[in-house]
Amino acid sequence: MLRIAHAALFAMVPVELLLAVLLVSGVSLPRPLVATAGAAAVAVLILEAATLYRLFGAERRGGANRRTALRASCSQLVPDQVRRLVGFDVKGMVSLALWVARRHHGVPYGTTAISYSRAQTSTMMIFVFAMVVELVVAEILLRALGAPVGLRTVILVADAYSVLIVLAVIAASITRPHVVSAEEVRIRYGAFFDLRVPHAQIAQVRHIRNFNENGMVKVEDDRLAVAVASQTNLILELTEPITVVRPLGRRAETRTIRFFADDPRAAIRVLQPRGEHAPES
Repeated sequence: MLRIAHAALFAMVPVELLLAVLLVSGVSLPRPLVATAGAAAVAVLILEAATLYRLFGAERRGGANRRTALRASCSQLVPDQVRRLVGFDVKGMVSLALWVARRHHGVPYGTTAISYSRAQTSTMMIFVFAMVVELVVAEILLRALGAPVGLRTVILVADAYSVLIVLAVIAASITRPHVVSAEEVRIRYGAFFDLRVPHAQIAQVRHIRNFNENGMVKVEDDRLAVAVASQTNLILELTEPITVVRPLGRRAETRTIRFFADDPRAAIRVLQPRGEHAPES
């Protein structure tokens, strides 16, 4: 039943979104089609509610209290990837507020922040400017072509939301730096990635220069790369494997971590145990 509920949810969301866009845009749809879509949506909601009730009952019979049972049931009903995507949006909006307030997330007193956003911020701001220009041009063209107000509104909202998302990515990278404390090194990439590495597991810290990294967070064999603008310039060699949780929830084991810092030499001074020299490659 849980698999059916997941499949129904994934199938109905894009269909309902498409119908909503068409209706707002002023497109005349056959009444039987609208009625069928409405009935299907109600059926899916009933299925989701029934599945949630069954999951909740199973958790309660297992001894969980109401709050724990409800949380566990929702976690099972809503796929992990969906919850993570929603979490990215929430963290991004929080990061925007922190950016405006000139504050950082997860950098308590006594820890050292290592920034990594400088290499991509200027490029992404240019991208934001281009998106704003495209938004304005699209609105002017749609008005000139006599497009319906509903259609123009949908496109305007979608474009504005895209601009907001890019700004949130920039803000998250600035307000969520890498963090070094007495116990661990916290390697992050905005709202998308967060890995805690205990100092006891770090065998060596080295300065490297890679300009051809593929992807943002990538694991090949037992090597992890957390790249910024396709670059990494620091590497941690670990004494034993550590579990990495990728942005959409997949897990992997790694013994080598490549990542980026705006000032790698200053970062090495913080990361390197006293009395040791960090070799360069």
